[in-house]
Amino acid sequence: MIRFDAVSKNYPNGTTAVDALSLELAEGGLTVLVGPSGCGKTTTLRMVNRMVEPSAGTVSLRGQDIREVAAPELRRGIGYVIQHAGLFPHRTILDNVATVPLLLGWGKKKARSRAAELLELVGLPATMAKRYPYQLSGGQQQRVGVARALGADPPVLLMDEPFSAVDPIVRGELQAEFLRLQKELHKTIVFVTHDIDEAIKLGDHIAVFRTGGKLAQFDTPERLLAHPADDFVADFVGQDRGIRRLSFVQASGLPLREGPVLPVTAPVADARSLGEPWVLAVDAARRPLGWAAVADLPPGGTLADATLAPLGHTFALAGDSARAALDAALLSPSRLAVGVDAQGAVAGVADAYELSAAIAGASAGVTTTGDAAGAGTGDGTGVPTSGAPDTTPGGVQDGTAAGAGAPADGEAAPEAAAPAAPAAPAGQAAPAEAAESAAPAEAVAPADPADPAAPARPAAKLTKRDAGEGGPAEQGGVGGGER
Repeated sequence: MIRFDAVSKNYPNGTTAVDALSLELAEGGLTVLVGPSGCGKTTTLRMVNRMVEPSAGTVSLRGQDIREVAAPELRRGIGYVIQHAGLFPHRTILDNVATVPLLLGWGKKKARSRAAELLELVGLPATMAKRYPYQLSGGQQQRVGVARALGADPPVLLMDEPFSAVDPIVRGELQAEFLRLQKELHKTIVFVTHDIDEAIKLGDHIAVFRTGGKLAQFDTPERLLAHPADDFVADFVGQDRGIRRLSFVQASGLPLREGPVLPVTAPVADARSLGEPWVLAVDAARRPLGWAAVADLPPGGTLADATLAPLGHTFALAGDSARAALDAALLSPSRLAVGVDAQGAVAGVADAYELSAAIAGASAGVTTTGDAAGAGTGDGTGVPTSGAPDTTPGGVQDGTAAGAGAPADGEAAPEAAAPAAPAAPAGQAAPAEAAESAAPAEAVAPADPADPAAPARPAAKLTKRDAGEGGPAEQGGVGGGER
């Protein structure tokens, strides 16, 4: 779908933003470009719609060199979303979304009808159609930006850090909504971010760039976490990549046991008879209400008379991952994770020891899957592809040497940027200038979070997730220009 053949971008001052990039992105897939500041990921994205022209090499779209298509025409067929949305402040939300259809000659009635459909698609009520951008929250503006990029139903969508300007809660909501849209629309998406967690959550494939515009590794998220190509990639992904890999292990495969679960109407004596330090109180539908510390139970009455400690959080067998299950165990006052079914009823419990054995086996299976399906150089051309088996170690681009290349600002102005800063020591917050170049190092949780020196314990027996070149218009998701 999108192919880079030995593409480079060099500036007159000697800055190399992108260096001999060869890469092929599959149709209908979501490819995330990630790396430290100045590594050329945004320059790479902007070469797809000719906002930046390559100094050498060829960028092709569906087999056609994009230089054979007039830039405005090319851009009107490519959606473009940036951070802060880039909406036209003098236009209503409806007219912002209708921009590209109007540029393509659609009648105003048809264009606005399409805009209304897209507002609904991205989860915005019709009452917002006549508002102006300043009347919307940051998250709502970003949804409008996505809707506008989809205005003419383009096959390709370019997204340059679209969710970075909103708070973490809104970012999570936008990411979930975005994944929902992609499952429905199946667009070919190129997505730029500094956030490796966002890349792992969203991407079908991830391209990691090093400073100097070199492609360090191109792989599936699973394989990137399991088999980083070199020390640079491993440091960028972060020392907690083992924990992150648990995101690819489905909670539905984790074994649970019945555990100390009683209805809230049960007598206190029943709770004591279980011989457990904590008892989980549930309602008539087996929905969890909270944990009761047996030592603090009243002399008589029922569990309804006891003070219940918060659950921490539960994990859903359908939809959640082993990472969520382990987190639930660590946050629970009883150190027991509570798994719930689709109706929110307790399906069973498990502690970190019981989860660890199942997770270890399942993680090994994920590694095997990544080895088989990992993306890399597989077509004999030296081009990493998103669908071919890997025949080069770790999906490393041919000719890419280990270590950082010449410092370069590949993102905006052709000025050199400082080399990537090192990761912060374990247990310390990364400084601002280092946060983009390396994830903070964290210690991987031991088998027993409370006692790192404790040996692993065998698992218990078990019973039971408007529009121009270089101006605000083209940066606002219009995907084209009038020039």
